[in-house]
Amino acid sequence: MVPFGGWEMPLQYAGVIEEHRACRSDAVVFDVSHLGTLECTGSDAFPLLQWLLTNDLGRIEPGRAQYTHLLDPADAHVVDDIIVWWVARERFLVMPNASNTDRILAAFAEAVGRNGLAVPVADVTGERAVLAVQGPRARDRVSAVLPEAADVPRFAVTEIGDLVVAGTGYTGEDGLEIQVPVDRAGDLWDEILAVGTVPAGLGARDTLRLEAGLPLHGHELGAGITPLQAGLGWVVGWDKGDFRGRAPLAAERERGIARRLRGIVLDGRRPAREGATVHADGAVIGAVTSGNFSPVLGCAVALAFVEPGREPGTAVEVDVRGTRLGGTLVVPPFVRS
Repeated sequence: MVPFGGWEMPLQYAGVIEEHRACRSDAVVFDVSHLGTLECTGSDAFPLLQWLLTNDLGRIEPGRAQYTHLLDPADAHVVDDIIVWWVARERFLVMPNASNTDRILAAFAEAVGRNGLAVPVADVTGERAVLAVQGPRARDRVSAVLPEAADVPRFAVTEIGDLVVAGTGYTGEDGLEIQVPVDRAGDLWDEILAVGTVPAGLGARDTLRLEAGLPLHGHELGAGITPLQAGLGWVVGWDKGDFRGRAPLAAERERGIARRLRGIVLDGRRPAREGATVHADGAVIGAVTSGNFSPVLGCAVALAFVEPGREPGTAVEVDVRGTRLGGTLVVPPFVRS
């Protein structure tokens, strides 16, 4: 168990690599109750979220989920990356990262005052748990416990009694995330394990998301990092009108980005960690943000911000504690499900 975002979280159960491989080949379950949940309701919830967040909710409809960003209004850096579950016409569940819930609540309060909207926003994080069942057999496992939940399509959201189920996840595999009242969470966890699902911790969650090329706040997203630098321009709804942080982000789009997130496949098994410098043509061209051993590829992989002109296929070296490791720039994901 380790501290994480104000929570005590399991790093591993049987072992990171074992749990990682179980997710790629079968099914695992994560307890991701550390994610925040803010419930936004009422007729003004839609326009408030349209202004506050980057993506365009007009692209989806009730019963769907959407990945989006909250930007800083001064320099358009990503304050947080968020999943929005549009549960019903006037009910949204906004799910920030563990340590950012208070920051997102403050942004909501500011947005309500700025736009003159009446939007009740309730922090219901302590009232529910979130269990993420992930892997190619995730739906088979869930069907033995909650048959209706197993039929929820990818990026769909459905209420099943007092549960809310979404076809979302953070592993690169198919799967489901289930919000359950906290007093029922332990029983549901036990039922999911009883049908053969493997419990998995933060260690495997990180190696899985890295193989899938998914950003982690505080590494590939955060202070000084915009969606355009992170290669996530698709989460910006440029056609929807004004939104928080639009002006500085549009200015960056006009002048061009100073760095770009790329993947690196290293030649051996030794991982490059955050901060390791990336070299090409005798010069430093960037730095690693996340790196680890890939159990699927059998070598080390990394994400790094590099000069924007460096294209996939470029040979690089990464300085790992004074040793230069060879590698190649690629476009993530490293592993496709």
